[in-house]
Amino acid sequence: MPAQPHVEAYFDPATFTVSYVVHDPATLQAAIIDPVLDFSSRNARTSTKSADKLLGYVHTKGLKLKWLLETHAHADHLSASHYLRDRTGAPVVIGAHITDVQKVFTSLFEAEDVAADGSQFDRLVNDGDTLPLGEFEIRVLHTPGHTPACVTYLIGDAAFVGDTLFMPDYGTARSDFPGGSAEVLYRSIRKILALPGDTRMFVGHDYLPEGRHDFRWETSVAEQNAGNVHINKGVSKGEFVAMRRARDAQLEAPLLILPSLQVNIRAGALPPPTANGHVYLRLPVNSI
Repeated sequence: MPAQPHVEAYFDPATFTVSYVVHDPATLQAAIIDPVLDFSSRNARTSTKSADKLLGYVHTKGLKLKWLLETHAHADHLSASHYLRDRTGAPVVIGAHITDVQKVFTSLFEAEDVAADGSQFDRLVNDGDTLPLGEFEIRVLHTPGHTPACVTYLIGDAAFVGDTLFMPDYGTARSDFPGGSAEVLYRSIRKILALPGDTRMFVGHDYLPEGRHDFRWETSVAEQNAGNVHINKGVSKGEFVAMRRARDAQLEAPLLILPSLQVNIRAGALPPPTANGHVYLRLPVNSI
């Protein structure tokens, strides 16, 4: 198997999200990971500016887009997968446990158009599944804890971990969302950190910790094992769980959690318009 796919990162400063275009240099087959649909909470307007940058790169490089990969149902940004699927025909992939997430949030939002069976997505994947990408395989690791549906995509020497891990100086994902678990998150992280030390790791967000002034999103398994501030090799399960629970108790809900989840359980599609032709996102009061 070839060692290194080419990885191009796109950072969205509005949501601190990193989207990726990864491709096989030999065949030019490509996948997009965690694309962002721009959303203004001031006036509920959407834009495809960020997603169009990804498409522009794909077209400029002559890539053949084969997959749209979601690491989980994001609570901090709206997904552009539906828009990109409409533009390219590439199928949308997510972890099979998205159904657990849908069951919670279809009820909260009274999303009667959403069947909680994952059918809004084109491919549901489980631990150990593989997808072809030119001369590479995309290997799926089920890595829940942040959400039940979280997966890591391993492509050659590159692991795309979503929100499970951040840069070593920032730490790890919260585990207080519905279906989240600090104990499960610990096991998932240890599973990722058992990969070879030189595995390149690409994180889903970067938030500048105190003392750092540049955004970063690439690290390695060895760097995480040596120095992650939450879960380096010297941290026990009990220590991690106690830290994570205490930290989560102090965190506010993400700014875009309510609009994001309504869209992301629909694979990036907006809710259907009502009889007056308008599309509405619901804001359940005192519910989260």
